[in-house]
Amino acid sequence: MLTPHGMKGKQFRITGTSYPRLGPPPRRGRKVLMLVGSLLALALIALGGVQLVNIFTGKAKHGLAQACASAHASGKPLAAPASGASSASPAASASPAASGSPGALGTPLPSVTAVPQPQTVTVNVLNATDKNGLAARTADELKKRGFTVGKVGNAPGPLQNKVPGTAEVVGGQSGAGAAALLGAQVAGAATMNDGRSDGSVDLVIGAGFSQLLDQNAAATALAAAIKPSPSPSPRPSSC
Repeated sequence: MLTPHGMKGKQFRITGTSYPRLGPPPRRGRKVLMLVGSLLALALIALGGVQLVNIFTGKAKHGLAQACASAHASGKPLAAPASGASSASPAASASPAASGSPGALGTPLPSVTAVPQPQTVTVNVLNATDKNGLAARTADELKKRGFTVGKVGNAPGPLQNKVPGTAEVVGGQSGAGAAALLGAQVAGAATMNDGRSDGSVDLVIGAGFSQLLDQNAAATALAAAIKPSPSPSPRPSSC
C-alpha cells in the first residue's frame, strides 16, 4: 500500500463511506450550456402556446377580416385580378369598312346564343382583294341563302389587301347575332365590332377567301359558334 507523503512511520485510517474523487474537478461550461438550452426550450414552448391561444380564440381570423375590410375600403384587391380583355372605348357610328379608315376593324363581338333569320339581316359585301367579281358572286350566293344584300363593291382603299384571312364580318352591338349568322357562312371569318348603331353587317372579303361554305357546313359552324361555353369555376376567396 502506498503511504501518503509526510505520513511515513505514522498511523492513519480512512473514514467515511466513499473514496475521495481522483478525477478533474467539474467544468462550469457544461452547466452554462445546460442553463442556456433550458431557457431556449422554455421560450419556444411559451411562443407555441401563444400561437395556439390565438388560433383557438379566433384572433387570426379577426386579423384576416380586418385586412379584407381595409382592402375593400381602399378599393385595392388583396390579390391581383385575373388578366382579361379590356373594355373597348366608344367607337364612331360609321364602320371602318364604310368610312375607309385604316387600321384594325374593331374589337371582337361578344358571343351570342340566338341569331335572327337571314331575311332580316342586311349584308354589305366588300371585296378587299384584287380578284375581280368576287363581291358580286358572293352577294348572289348570300341572296340564295335568304340574306338581304345592301352595298356590293370594292372595299375602300385603306382596306385593300389589308385583310389577310378569309374575311372580316363587321357589325355593331345590336348586330352581334347577325354577325354570328353571317360569319358561319365563311370558314375562318372573324367577327369585329365597329360600334355602329344599326343591325347591318359588312362582309369584307380577304385574301384567303375562295367561296362560302356549303349550307350544311355553315349550319354546323353556326351551332358551334352560338353554343354557350361552360362558366369557369369561381376561385375561392379568403375574404
